[in-house]
Amino acid sequence: MDPSSDPPLPAHSEVHPTLREPANRVDPRAKTLWRIGPLVLGVLGVVAAVVVAVVVDEARWAAVLGAILIAVLAVVYTAVVPVWRYRFHRWEVSDDAVYSQSGWFVRHRVIIPIARIQVVDTEAGPFEQLLGLATLTVTTASSAGTIHIAGLDAEVARTTAADLTIRTQAFTDDAT
Repeated sequence: MDPSSDPPLPAHSEVHPTLREPANRVDPRAKTLWRIGPLVLGVLGVVAAVVVAVVVDEARWAAVLGAILIAVLAVVYTAVVPVWRYRFHRWEVSDDAVYSQSGWFVRHRVIIPIARIQVVDTEAGPFEQLLGLATLTVTTASSAGTIHIAGLDAEVARTTAADLTIRTQAFTDDAT
């Protein structure tokens, strides 16, 4: 058989996972989750700077400038960063791999073949629970192979974890 007559492989071949942008975005509520930390730290920082400005006369102007700087940074990290981050945080589970993309400044993409998965876990901190979100963690034997998909709907995270656990049990050989 002439190899040149073989049909071309599709762009995203199911035989070999490719490093590509995953199809699914995280839940839109993740933007709210990503706003909570900077907002809380910003408010605490501004309050602390104002207290210093009131109590320490020599540091009044430095503390006021610090409060303004903290407030501006808090506004940027609360209003802009979560929206930007949401545009790039993606995930996908295909027939043969788990894809993850994260980062708001530096992009990080990871592919974990199903056969390499060792542990699938979900976790939800207090704010995630309040918002009905969870983080899905997929771990391999490689230290670089762990991915955390934060900001998933809690039920989607649980269902995906259960599905991946069942699918990985089909691979009984040592995939390390």
